[in-house]
Amino acid sequence: MAVGSFFSHQMEREFFQIPRYLEEGEGLSLTKTESLLGEQILLMKYLFMEEEPIENEDPLTAELIGQYEGTDEDFKNIDEESLDYNENALHIENSVLQEMERENNIHNTEQENNVSIDNENMEAADLDVPIEFQIPEYPAYSYDWSENWDYETLISNFYAVDKSTYLKEEYVGLKQLLEPDLSVDKNTEGPQILIYHTHSHEGFADSVPGDPSTTIVGAGDKLASLLEEKYGFKVLHDTGIYDEERDDAYNQSLPAIEKILAENPTIEVVIDLHRDAVSNDRRLVIDLQGRPTARFMFFNGLSYSRKNGEIEYLENPYIQDNLAFSFQAQVAANELYPGIARKVYLKAYRFNMHLMPKCMLIELGAQNNTVEEIMNACDPLAHILAIVLE
Repeated sequence: MAVGSFFSHQMEREFFQIPRYLEEGEGLSLTKTESLLGEQILLMKYLFMEEEPIENEDPLTAELIGQYEGTDEDFKNIDEESLDYNENALHIENSVLQEMERENNIHNTEQENNVSIDNENMEAADLDVPIEFQIPEYPAYSYDWSENWDYETLISNFYAVDKSTYLKEEYVGLKQLLEPDLSVDKNTEGPQILIYHTHSHEGFADSVPGDPSTTIVGAGDKLASLLEEKYGFKVLHDTGIYDEERDDAYNQSLPAIEKILAENPTIEVVIDLHRDAVSNDRRLVIDLQGRPTARFMFFNGLSYSRKNGEIEYLENPYIQDNLAFSFQAQVAANELYPGIARKVYLKAYRFNMHLMPKCMLIELGAQNNTVEEIMNACDPLAHILAIVLE
């Protein structure tokens, strides 16, 4: 059993994820040889285990369950294009989509040539004056909720569903997603919002080694400050490091966040702030009010495998609440800042989103965004969160 555990762990780290193989098997693009190899490794690992239920608390089973919590949300079993809106999007005009594509191509070319972003079209650039973010006076788009928003319409307009999972129809409908009141009581004495980072080492194209202010942790500082100073929430920002071993990060962050919540019972909102990983030929950026701004994505774990159904040992009683939170944020983003949000991404595992009804995981930009683009994105993101939580 020890030898099998060692080999499977090494193979998992070097070649593919055993937990993903178990839950997502038929969705992964494995060759016949790779598939047989995976089966052999799994047999090696479990050949000498007693046939006991998965809930059994022996160390090896506990290790397996820990990995299933969610090893890496960046791993996508979905076409990358499915995460973005296209010309059929209700809230984005084709001209805006074309402009976004043009911006992405410009920035990609500049990045390859190590040339700084061209600001010649920005009115304030000649004066060397930073452009301040302005809250829009009115939405750029408004959804008509009186229309027939059936399951397929809601899915196509708001969600990107990973091949590992399935969004059950019982969770989808305007009553379940749009009507819940997610407001937070700002008058409580203690913190109301917790921001933390399961992957605190995530950095950006020009992050400074050893300087956490230029990583996703720095973005967390900016977001927390905006929510406090501009919108009046009380925010606790946890800068703990949980990803020394990235595959075990969710397992490491869970007890730490549970402890924080136990010590701060006034917290109503938990936000796990990440940055995404995309192919090098993509760049998640738009021009918002003359400022290069990273795009972002809301994320939900469903504790549901398309292949095997409910993942019972990853129970989450707040899936519906989690979905309402991300949906209402997505609506606000689409109406006020068309193009800034990719579709809400859904995956099979839990990703520690069972801690509270208002739990959210956010992918803010990606590895090839600049720190400036990330920090600029915190302004609209804070506004979107404030709309939902107020």
